[in-house]
Amino acid sequence: MKRLLLAAGTAALATGSAQAGGFERSSVPLGFMFEKGNYVELTYGYVTPDVAGALKSNPAVTTGDVAKSYSTVGFAIKTDLSPKFSLGLTIDPSFGADIDYPAGSLYPIRGSNAKLRGDTVALIGRYKFSDAISVHGGVRSVGIGGNVSLANGGTTFYSASVTNDRDIGYLIGFAYEKPEIALRVALTYASSTKHDLLHTGVSVFAGGAFSASTEVELPQSLTLDFQSGVAKDTLVFGSIRWVDWTATTLVSPFAGTANPLVDYDDDTISYSIGVGRKFSDAFAGAISIGYEKTHGGIVGNLGPTDGYKSIQVGGTYTHENMKISAGVRYVDIGNANALGGASSFSGNHAVGVGMKVGYSF
Repeated sequence: MKRLLLAAGTAALATGSAQAGGFERSSVPLGFMFEKGNYVELTYGYVTPDVAGALKSNPAVTTGDVAKSYSTVGFAIKTDLSPKFSLGLTIDPSFGADIDYPAGSLYPIRGSNAKLRGDTVALIGRYKFSDAISVHGGVRSVGIGGNVSLANGGTTFYSASVTNDRDIGYLIGFAYEKPEIALRVALTYASSTKHDLLHTGVSVFAGGAFSASTEVELPQSLTLDFQSGVAKDTLVFGSIRWVDWTATTLVSPFAGTANPLVDYDDDTISYSIGVGRKFSDAFAGAISIGYEKTHGGIVGNLGPTDGYKSIQVGGTYTHENMKISAGVRYVDIGNANALGGASSFSGNHAVGVGMKVGYSF
């Protein structure tokens, strides 16, 4: 059952997050901290979204596909320093946005685009009071930066390079385990981080070249992960994750809050639940579904999505000290209102594939 816990859970999570609240691409992984002994893993994901919208007043005026495909790479390593204390390091592609409104359309903000990247490097410790109770925590170095170009009627009026800025946050949590039935419940809180972003470029607001900064807060979060054996060779698992996206507003230095680059009316709560099955000593498979509520408010033009429903399947092959997991996820992206409520995005989806290779040593 213990091997099933590791293999089936890994299979379901191999694709990472093909769609999530805000512009989050993944949460800091913690599963590797519960592996036995020394352990290292490498993950890769590739996501192809299809996101398009149209003016409500004239549905013939469409945006074209505005969301670009992207890939992610993650790394984690963990070592046991004593029977009770473990130390781990993870590098995670936490945030990102790849938006490009095709210039050939008639949509008002055609030619606007953005490419934002955010990553988290976390040093995590875990202390076991017993086989049942443990606590975990650590420090997080979060960075964000990229490029933004805004246009109106096909004419660019703001173009800037946003210098990567890092801030230190923390995470803390606890877990309860009952190994004989593969039960684990873990609750983790991650703090927000604040960033002073330097925008350098050209803007009509500044009358030409400029260099100015704005502040943005990346949100705090609370995550509950759970899994338990329910029958021989069968595991149920899932998670509930809250992210404080209403605290996050990204503006240009001149347009201000009247025309934000990123802004959210609602926090997000994401749910997932799945079942894993061990088919042999070498192979386990899993299927899971995910849900995030569509709130119906107005979303930012650089992230025209609102909630989702998803289904994901995966499998893990185990050979000696190595586990190879792969999965695919289909996401039905929730309908969204953008452009101050003047446009609607509907009928959109994303497909993500991923692979994870883990090795115990």
